[in-house]
Amino acid sequence: MDISTGTDLMQLASSLEGDLITPNQGNYDEARTIWNDMIDRKPLGIARCAGTGDVVRVVNFARDNKLLLAIKGGGHNVAGNAMCDGGIVLDLSNMRSVTVDPSSKNVHVAGGCLLSDLDQATQEYGLVVPGGIVSHTGVAGLTLGGGFGWTSRKFGFSIDNLISAEVVTADGSVLTVSQKENDDLFWAIRGGGGNFGVVTSFKFKAYEAGPEVYSGIVVHPWENAKKYIQFHREFVRTLPDEITLFMVLRQAPPFPFVSENAHGKLAVIVPFMYLGNPEKGEELIRPLREFSGTLGESVGMNSFLEWQTGFDELNGHGARNYWKSHHLTGLADGLIDALIEAAENFPSPLCDFFIAHWEGAPSRIDENATAYAHRKVPFGINMHTRWMDPADDEKCVAWVRKVHENTLPFAKGVYVNFLSQEEESRVKDAYSEEGWSKLVRIKSKYDPANFFRMNQNIRP
Repeated sequence: MDISTGTDLMQLASSLEGDLITPNQGNYDEARTIWNDMIDRKPLGIARCAGTGDVVRVVNFARDNKLLLAIKGGGHNVAGNAMCDGGIVLDLSNMRSVTVDPSSKNVHVAGGCLLSDLDQATQEYGLVVPGGIVSHTGVAGLTLGGGFGWTSRKFGFSIDNLISAEVVTADGSVLTVSQKENDDLFWAIRGGGGNFGVVTSFKFKAYEAGPEVYSGIVVHPWENAKKYIQFHREFVRTLPDEITLFMVLRQAPPFPFVSENAHGKLAVIVPFMYLGNPEKGEELIRPLREFSGTLGESVGMNSFLEWQTGFDELNGHGARNYWKSHHLTGLADGLIDALIEAAENFPSPLCDFFIAHWEGAPSRIDENATAYAHRKVPFGINMHTRWMDPADDEKCVAWVRKVHENTLPFAKGVYVNFLSQEEESRVKDAYSEEGWSKLVRIKSKYDPANFFRMNQNIRP
């Protein structure tokens, strides 16, 4: 078959309830643009599916015609796996329904939903499903890799609250997966990414939280960075599950509560959220606010929905991104020194080191319960390398690779959602040895030809 003639693409288009966008259409360039501006790929067609039936038709078409298939949910993955050259993109962005049952606290989420869709629907009932920290992230990609955010220490990762899912596999079958049905596949999609099929819908457990939460940002001066991080590494591990503190090393944005003299200068930025009585929250964070003088703070009751968008602007569309990441066994002095030196040589003012404190509820789940394995490590770091000018690509990528190499002695594993374009050995680092072997067996069962390979790939 000569796919270049377009005849068969027309047949695919006519079979879909949704739309097939091809290079000769005016909206093609917009449709192939994803979050990471480094990615400039040109597929044969972008199939915007209307439902599960369309997903089956696209999977069958791409498989039968031996075409590369990419799956686009939110298009937020830094590696750019939502887009491909010369193949078909299965675009779920029109599948964005959310149905909330307030009595059972069960939430049905279509595969193309963004985190903002989920949050807005659940907050109507004073509920949350544990998710991420950037509201334009896709729920599907976030969940399939694990899914952590402001409520994870209290309620678990997204995968820990997944009740069931609908999955279209490589042979076009539509399977329901849960603890009771196709439980091997259910285990694999909870951390194994998009290796096993297209997840067209999720069913989550939700919890009561909001509509307001005690939260805020405290900014510490750079000259005290080492002393503050040494304090932070001990302080956060004394806190209850209800509170989450992250730490960001970067140039201070133009926060209105920080002196203009500090804008654009390196700082230690500590955002937090507490799920509980604000008086208790104020007591818990007092040591953070009193440590060695701050550059400014904004602390109080905030809308949960607004808080969930707090990192959106710093992670907006249209910039070039290349990330490196680690799970960390701790925040050792040697690591702190390496990060401070690296931050003082950021190749772009948009770069930052995002350091998450994990532990809490996810750490009390057996490490073999899901494909996501590294539940006992206390911290994780994502080295956000972000810039605007393509001429800076080589400089920025080389810089973060060097920092990654220098910090390897302090690492144990990696969060798969934070990986850029990586070799297989690095993907394996996201899993336990036993878990990797199990994932390979399940991949071999459901996708023996490695049809789903536009991902952090697990080869059969």
